[in-house]
Amino acid sequence: MANHFVEFEQILKKSKIEISEQMVEKFEKYANLLIEWNKKMNLTAITEPREIAVKHFLDSLLTLNAVEIPNGAAVIDVGTGAGFPGVPIKIVRPDVDLTLLDSLNKRIKFLEALKDYLKVDVKLIHDRAEEAAQEENLRECFDMAVSRAVAPLYVLLEYCMPFVKVGGVFVALKGKNAQSELGLAQNSIKVLNAEIFTQKSFNLVTENDRNIIVFKKVAKNSDIYPRNIAKIKKKPL
Repeated sequence: MANHFVEFEQILKKSKIEISEQMVEKFEKYANLLIEWNKKMNLTAITEPREIAVKHFLDSLLTLNAVEIPNGAAVIDVGTGAGFPGVPIKIVRPDVDLTLLDSLNKRIKFLEALKDYLKVDVKLIHDRAEEAAQEENLRECFDMAVSRAVAPLYVLLEYCMPFVKVGGVFVALKGKNAQSELGLAQNSIKVLNAEIFTQKSFNLVTENDRNIIVFKKVAKNSDIYPRNIAKIKKKPL
């Protein structure tokens, strides 16, 4: 395992991401726990250590190359799954005030174990995004929302923008189909008072296979958003 993470550290250095030995140790422990828990519940299809390092950890950390996160920023990871991209960001940027949101209790149990094992200070919320975003203590309270591999962009915008403060950003981690998703999301962007702030492409495994789109929130969202999932499916924005 350790040899894979020596390689991981080298990959990160090439990406101009500062990482200490202590951080590398946390990533190694993260991978160990993920592999162990994955034997009893389906957390990831990626179980080989080097692939975890690249396709989960490095992939998550590309966020730091796509957007500047202010010191002490309040960040919510919507549909975090096994903690991506939020926990890798927190390991490298411990100043970030991180909240992890997921609708499946089994994932929250893993994240509780991970939180204790890595000794990282994160908040965990077991809820659906469309319900959590209506809570007063969560709605428009975050400097940044981030999400990876959760839903099409036009749906993701409706889930995530209501968490973001006016002037804050939503960061969507997308694959090769990012531009086609963006084309289908033009009405969502308008209705949810967002504008495209920046777009960046990265070569993770193949050319331009990771695209990160950053949306800035320019005005408050109507109280009707996000709608429940049935309404979103029946009449997408």
